[in-house]
Amino acid sequence: MDFAFDSRTEELRERLHAFMEEYVYPAEAVAAEQRARLASPWDTPAVFGELKAEARRQGLWNLFFPGERYGAGLTNLQYAPLAEITGRSPHLAPMATNCAAPDTGNMELLAQFADEEQRKRWLEPLLDGEIRSAFAMTEPDVASSDATNFETRIERSAGGDEYVVTGRKWYISGAMNPDCKIFIVMGKTDPDGADPRRQQSMILVPRDTPGVEVRRAMTVYGYADHDHGGHAEVVFHGARVPAANLIGEEGSGFAIAQARLGPGRIHHCMRLIGMAERAIELMCERASGRTAFGRELASQGVVQNWIADARVTVEQLRLLVLKTAWLMDTVGNRGAHTEIQAIKIATPRAVVGILDQAVQLHGAGGVSQDFPLAELWAAARTLRLADGPDEVHQRSLAHRELRKHAGRA
Repeated sequence: MDFAFDSRTEELRERLHAFMEEYVYPAEAVAAEQRARLASPWDTPAVFGELKAEARRQGLWNLFFPGERYGAGLTNLQYAPLAEITGRSPHLAPMATNCAAPDTGNMELLAQFADEEQRKRWLEPLLDGEIRSAFAMTEPDVASSDATNFETRIERSAGGDEYVVTGRKWYISGAMNPDCKIFIVMGKTDPDGADPRRQQSMILVPRDTPGVEVRRAMTVYGYADHDHGGHAEVVFHGARVPAANLIGEEGSGFAIAQARLGPGRIHHCMRLIGMAERAIELMCERASGRTAFGRELASQGVVQNWIADARVTVEQLRLLVLKTAWLMDTVGNRGAHTEIQAIKIATPRAVVGILDQAVQLHGAGGVSQDFPLAELWAAARTLRLADGPDEVHQRSLAHRELRKHAGRA
């Protein structure tokens, strides 16, 4: 078996590592300083524009897009180690390279399911990094891991030329950023339909549509996630949009969501491995420069065990993620369904554990703003819920395993 990266991937890895060292890591402190002086904490610090311009100049732009029409033309297997590198600074590097969620998933969705007019109006400025977008799916009043529960309604107007969107969403990532100009909203067009998976549709709702209220920012373990654009509660008070804003056809929302979430899940796992690598690096630095009870922390057996176990875990996760990426490239997302669920279950859970030990090793510093560990922990822990909680994926994965062995007992 050949585990080597191809020449293009290696070349991009080298360039991306250099970009991170020279521009991204130094910009972490700069972004925090600039944000403190902004009129609104949701405005974008100037350093983000500088990073994006430099990334584009170096050809490190839209790396996530598999097709050459819109992106770099990389396969999932080629992109995986690049996303891992950007995951080392998850609040800056993905935005700098235009590879940040939820825009990545939204761009893929628009490329696959939108019509040409919708692509021209919304996909092209997203590809150019001129605007941001949000995916309005999760709702506060129902268990949103089951899409058949959604209460948001997308109703055809009496004249038939508009849709009326009514409902309440929350944890809509990126929506607090004023550059977020478009919401992709999932709701029910046929709430009483016989097939519960054909009741939902998706529609494009511009932010400035009358009746759209970005009500408040939602924190994640107390973090506002300013660099990411925050997470908002959004209420649609009978917002009217043209019927042409419907994506695909009525009843296709569930299928579109599944197509969008598969690549999104592996992208999260790729970046999580980068978070874990940075945690290991910080653990080693801390252990080698800190003394307790007359001994360097690096000489303590428990610390050595943490570092060794973290390395083993990361290597295991990386191999599973790369296998999943390879399957997605060769047999498609549906053929890689089991592996996508497996990495979505395993990766956030394991990385949370590594980050937790890194926090413990740093003591009070680990929970402070002086190190990135606490914020990385919050981001990783949240991914055990985002794109479907662990238990939903475990249930589906178990059903697949049980079907394989049905009738043998």
